[in-house]
Amino acid sequence: MPLSTRIPDLAALDLLLSVIELGSLGRAAQAHGISQPSASSRIQQLERTVGVPVLERSARGSRPSPMGELIAAGAKEVVDAAHRLEMTASTLRSQRGSHLQVAASQTVSDHLFPKWLTALQERRPDITVTLMACNSREAGEAVLAGHADIGFVEGPKAAPEFDTHVVARDRLVTVVAPQHPWARRTAITVTELAEASLIQRETGSGTRAVFESTLVTRVPAWQPRVLLALSSNTAIKNAVACGAGSAILSSLAVHRELAAGSLTAVTVQGFEPSRSLRAVWPTGQRLVGAARELHTIACRSTPRP
Repeated sequence: MPLSTRIPDLAALDLLLSVIELGSLGRAAQAHGISQPSASSRIQQLERTVGVPVLERSARGSRPSPMGELIAAGAKEVVDAAHRLEMTASTLRSQRGSHLQVAASQTVSDHLFPKWLTALQERRPDITVTLMACNSREAGEAVLAGHADIGFVEGPKAAPEFDTHVVARDRLVTVVAPQHPWARRTAITVTELAEASLIQRETGSGTRAVFESTLVTRVPAWQPRVLLALSSNTAIKNAVACGAGSAILSSLAVHRELAAGSLTAVTVQGFEPSRSLRAVWPTGQRLVGAARELHTIACRSTPRP
């Protein structure tokens, strides 16, 4: 229900209480940091709003009129409630400032965020951080819904509803088990890759989106052939290592397995997809506080695949 236009201005009510307490319009004006003419104008506007005189002025100062005393009694409750509301809002701002909510793609969550978090905690030990590890589409949705202060996504490009900044780059690698026929070859062709059934991430994954959008530029008639769709890089790596098939994953996600020999990287002639990893936040908004600090840390930690 909308408030009546006859409801007095909160600042005017607060000033009225100060006049009554201090006994002088001039002293009340000084206490509120305004000029006496401004204070007088504010009281006059209050009287026009309520429709009755609220002060009786004399050479000895100002005192409330009988009707002003009734207005002042109600004003005290309103002003006290406003102070309580301001304190509640201040507490909530303080709590929000000490809690950072982040939504990030799995690649970022698993391989980049731990280092960023360590650096952030060194700078801001008071900050509590909550990380939502998901795919890029879900990370973007969390940011737009207000469930995350900042997001980190992968993909061919950023959606227009986001302001964005590239914080890192990586490349995608075709991987197979050491016993796979491709592992014994110097290289395979793009056509062979396009004809293979692959173990892929789920729809909404930035890794999958970049791979598919890049491959279709090389093989325009290509249609995805998904042998198995899994929602985690770890599950895909395990499936590939067991000989279930081939996959395309971030170089960040497979560097340990490649070094250990449990997976083998396959060279695809003329096909080396790379991608940008981006920080995202709603268009038109500014990153502030811990979100801004995390963004700065991420920008200074660009991996070199």
